[in-house]
Amino acid sequence: MIENTGTIPFAYGNETFHTWYRVVGDLSSGARPLVALHGGPGISHHYMLPHATISASHNIPVIFYDQIGIGNSAHLPDKPKEFWTVDLFVDELDNILAHFGISGDFDLLGHSWGGMLAAHYASHRRPKGLKHLIITNASASMELWECGTTKLLEGLEKEVRDIVKKHEQEGTMDSDEYQDCMQVFYNKHVCTLNPWPKQLLQSFEEMSKDPTVYSTMIGPSEFNIAGTLKTWSCIDQLHQIEVPTLIINSPDDEAQDVNLVPLFQRVPKVKWAQLAHCTHMPFFEEPGRYFEIVGDFMKL
Repeated sequence: MIENTGTIPFAYGNETFHTWYRVVGDLSSGARPLVALHGGPGISHHYMLPHATISASHNIPVIFYDQIGIGNSAHLPDKPKEFWTVDLFVDELDNILAHFGISGDFDLLGHSWGGMLAAHYASHRRPKGLKHLIITNASASMELWECGTTKLLEGLEKEVRDIVKKHEQEGTMDSDEYQDCMQVFYNKHVCTLNPWPKQLLQSFEEMSKDPTVYSTMIGPSEFNIAGTLKTWSCIDQLHQIEVPTLIINSPDDEAQDVNLVPLFQRVPKVKWAQLAHCTHMPFFEEPGRYFEIVGDFMKL
């Protein structure tokens, strides 16, 4: 399988940064490429690499990249919070499409925050070359995201809930006790595999090395959104998504149904698929079914 990596200059404002990419498959084959957007924000692309199976099974090139601020892309820990906006990542995506010359014909898949970015991009920029949009385990707004995760937190044992709330009130989220309780939540609603896949662990390790993007845009935790994304919503513009759209989640997913309902109600051409035995990482937990659903949708 053809695979190559590199960096792309990214001019933003009066500065130029770099975006690191990995392409699996042959972009010169004539097949419509798939661009994969990772989550976080601020969790590297590594956990998205199972999507390379699409290249092998459907002979489709897949483009992965580390969004600015994480992984192998430019790290900018000293940038003020005003720098970290959705528009920054939208412009970065446009820059990547232009670099590869695929802006006239491509599919887009986003997971978690990447799904929110994909929905925002498709509804705001309305790219003419976009053919299929896949939004997996995401949300139409951060208010709904916090609503869903808060509900899931209330479903945990009282001792765990009390510890989480205590440390968030005291601002001691870096304590081992708090981190242990967060892992309880992650093991139930992010990924149920034990141990976690190496690619998923690598993505979280990258975030721990440089938490700038996550802490600035999200805040202390999934239950306490205090960052620059706190008021983000694309609900009012979802009707402007004109391409066939697939949304995916699971009953025990961090992305609860409440997160996806506006997408299902407002996107004109939409299909909603649920994987009953998964949480937030269906491509690890039930890869056969997940990739069957995604692959069939991309053939439409």
